[in-house]
Amino acid sequence: MMTKSTKALPRPTEAELELLRILWEKEPATVREIYDALDGPRTVGYTTVLKLLQIMTTKGLVERDEANRAHLYRAALSQDATQNEMLKDLSVRLFSGSAAQLALHALTMEPASADDLEAIRTLIDRKRAENVERKADKEQGREQR
Repeated sequence: MMTKSTKALPRPTEAELELLRILWEKEPATVREIYDALDGPRTVGYTTVLKLLQIMTTKGLVERDEANRAHLYRAALSQDATQNEMLKDLSVRLFSGSAAQLALHALTMEPASADDLEAIRTLIDRKRAENVERKADKEQGREQR
């Protein structure tokens, strides 16, 4: 769902991320559905959620379908695409663009579960295989010249 891929979207605020998380789970959704899905004690009102969604629409973070009386909102980018953009930005700003340094730092912050460690091992194995493939393709390209 990369409808806004030609232009980088602004970084969402914490409040905007909270609404995006709801939209990724429930989209499309009305303001009422989003408001009702907010966790915990109500610290914001319905009109605050509405105003925030209007701001997010202007920023390009969400899209609004005005075909019905109750407008439907959906995230402009998927959760995965948003996370990728935010992690790229964080990596560039704090780790000189090194995804490896970002990952290593994240792993030192708190203990990883056995499932997390297994997922990391699987990713490392996949990346190693990709590197071997890339190296073989590169060497084959040199031989053909």
